[in-house]
Amino acid sequence: MLGFLLPLTRAVTYTRWLHVLVGAIVPLACALVYPGLGNPSPHDWLLVAALPVPLALAAGMVPSVRHAEGLQARLMLFPGPHARVRNDEDPGVSTVFSASLADRTRTGAWLVLRLEAGLALALLTNALLTLALSLAGAAAGDSGPAGPLPYVPGADWVYVLLAPLPVLVLVMVAAGAGALMARAARRLLGPSVKERLAELEKRTEQLLERNEIARELHDTLGHALTLAVVQAGAARAAGDPDFTDRALEAIEETGRAALEDLDRVLLVLRETGRPAGARPALDEAARLLDSARSSGAQVDAEVTGPLEHLPGPVSREVYRMLQEALTNVLRHAGPVRIGVRIIVEAARLRLEVRNPLPDPAPVAGTGGGRGLRGIRERAALLGGEAEAGRQGGQWLLRVDLPL
Repeated sequence: MLGFLLPLTRAVTYTRWLHVLVGAIVPLACALVYPGLGNPSPHDWLLVAALPVPLALAAGMVPSVRHAEGLQARLMLFPGPHARVRNDEDPGVSTVFSASLADRTRTGAWLVLRLEAGLALALLTNALLTLALSLAGAAAGDSGPAGPLPYVPGADWVYVLLAPLPVLVLVMVAAGAGALMARAARRLLGPSVKERLAELEKRTEQLLERNEIARELHDTLGHALTLAVVQAGAARAAGDPDFTDRALEAIEETGRAALEDLDRVLLVLRETGRPAGARPALDEAARLLDSARSSGAQVDAEVTGPLEHLPGPVSREVYRMLQEALTNVLRHAGPVRIGVRIIVEAARLRLEVRNPLPDPAPVAGTGGGRGLRGIRERAALLGGEAEAGRQGGQWLLRVDLPL
């Protein structure tokens, strides 16, 4: 029932009021020069409203003006810490410099709106506050005119009731004007199509970076943990102190290598400008093969072509694909014989990893795990393809990439 009084309790009502009133400074300053504020007529007020319009339009052509107006609008027209309100919603007002004629035109229109709305609200504020003071004086026994009402002796209590009404009406009008100005700010100072596209591209890049980091962590930690589990299980089953010592040594080295990889990933995450070269490349594949061998697997590797001349992105991504392929073999088939072929030709790179099928064998073509999905995503990003499935009595992963 008293919901219409809520604007009285909101700080943003008064910051909006002040923001609108600030727009009246320029018209009133121009009026002091011409035609003056001694006893202006309605025609003079129309002239006061029209004189600063060319100045506002010219100011709107300055790129930095849009930045300044956007900052003011964000601070004073929308709820935030200054209004003791937690509001994480984007107000939809841009704070960048004007980048096109359309941006400058909208900024000029916003400035004209600020001038005209500020002048109108300033005149209304003056009139209603004057009326409230007149009614308050009549309530105190002043025999002068109570605004538009004649002074009636003995009716002081009536003026006491009427005195707050102009102030209440003024606050309501100011709240409505502030809300309208906030809507106009979203329309006239809101991001352009170019800015929206730039923001969308930025968010897309952030999502891609997050997915890339997730894949890096999955591959690095998954590989290390799988090797550790396989080696620990083999050591317990063997019951040989010498084998246990070798397994513990391999687990220690695998963990140390995983920590180095993790440090690389986190360093890239913390320092966005750091080049991706901090990640391991395919010329370090011997470390992966040795880790698999230390887990009890028999790895037969065949490398054809110069790995050191591969493009950086291809070399780093294929390293991760090989790492994930070896991890999958050890996780699902255990320490079995693994065949690895890396063929580097003039225009293509082929990676093949094959191993005997475990019992029960996986269904060919399912590829529902995160590891195989990550391999396919990496291959697709490089313009190639990856496929995995059953071939005879073996499981074969094949990656084909253009160079």
